[in-house]
Amino acid sequence: MNVLITSVSNKIPMINAVKAAMNRTEGYKKLFGADINKECIGQYFVDHFWPCPPLQGLSIYALTNFCRLNKIKIIYPTRDGELLYYAVHRRFLSEQGIEVMVSDKDAIELCLDKLLFYSQLSAFGYPVIPTYNSLIQGIEFYVVKERYGAGSHSIGIGLDQHAALNHALKLQQPIFQPYIKGIEYSVDVYLSNEAAIAAIVRERRLVVRGESQITCTVNNPVLETLCMEIAVRFNLKGHILFQIIVDEYGGHHIVECNARFGGASTLSLAVGLDSFYWFMQESVGAKHEELIYVRAPEEKMMIRHAEDWIYEDHRI
Repeated sequence: MNVLITSVSNKIPMINAVKAAMNRTEGYKKLFGADINKECIGQYFVDHFWPCPPLQGLSIYALTNFCRLNKIKIIYPTRDGELLYYAVHRRFLSEQGIEVMVSDKDAIELCLDKLLFYSQLSAFGYPVIPTYNSLIQGIEFYVVKERYGAGSHSIGIGLDQHAALNHALKLQQPIFQPYIKGIEYSVDVYLSNEAAIAAIVRERRLVVRGESQITCTVNNPVLETLCMEIAVRFNLKGHILFQIIVDEYGGHHIVECNARFGGASTLSLAVGLDSFYWFMQESVGAKHEELIYVRAPEEKMMIRHAEDWIYEDHRI
């Protein structure tokens, strides 16, 4: 049996984490990586690379045939833009013996649409950050971003009303949120098909282009419980990632939820959130009570950095 990571790009830490999980799981042998960019760096770190077509040109039958020919039994999507595709087809793929670590369609749509996310969570009384499709009275400074998807590269932060309106003109479907100062946290959660298994809270100490470059785990049962409760209520599955700001008064402000493995989520793996291994165990029939969570006794910090890799290869 083999495994496929989609949109591998330059996600080397994630590739290595999946390899480590495969080495611990009987029966999984080769790791495939897929990307529409034929020059992506990730191809050099997988066993086999598939320069795949864009999803809009990839029928589910072509994908199924590729997986069947290459004995692929697990797919790990990695990019927001492909989650809905795999969510729509998850049940069909499962019927073909191919398991995808992705939530159902409704849960993915909730996470991708920031207005819907605010509307749904606030209706249940969760401390989600207010989100509007226009400026409102009483807000001095704004965060302006795209309504759909991650949008970290086009975000405007700490803008007054004039600057917020000007920034919104550059976006396709802008939304407005109040700018809140505080400590930024990521909360990684893993959910089986039956229950939330565990959560790890990370403080984002240095953020570059929306991703944590320096992050450290913290013991925060309140945030862990809050995020697991929300994830279960809205039927999220697999590895998901919440972004939360805690202000100077201790107030919680849920910013968004990414229904996938995050760029710095490997730190949570190192502390005990064994997402890839657990999903592999589930794919061969393990129940949620068999997924053992043992948190590391000490907190850990991770610094993300570029690293050179030099090797001899016949393709050069």
